[in-house]
Amino acid sequence: MISQMNFFLMTGLLIFGIGAMGLLIRRNLIICFMSIELMLNGVNLVFVTFSHYLNSAVGMLYVLFIMAIAAAEVAIGLAIILLIYRLKGTVDMDSLNTMKG
Repeated sequence: MISQMNFFLMTGLLIFGIGAMGLLIRRNLIICFMSIELMLNGVNLVFVTFSHYLNSAVGMLYVLFIMAIAAAEVAIGLAIILLIYRLKGTVDMDSLNTMKG
């Protein structure tokens, strides 16, 4: 029988893997942005799991720090993506590979 810690670690690894595959395969900026958020959530789940089983608050502090960074990333990232869409008319990364206007 799989232990509860292994279940949470495998779930975190699965979430991180889905995010990594989405980042590598998809070419849409919005999808890649959501994939990065999935990867952060997978890491957060692993930090919380180890923090709980090691009876330490350090993992929880890392999670709070990552959540604060993710909130700032969402605000700035979505603003940049919206500006790119207004200027270029697309959010496809293949068509945005040049510095030309």
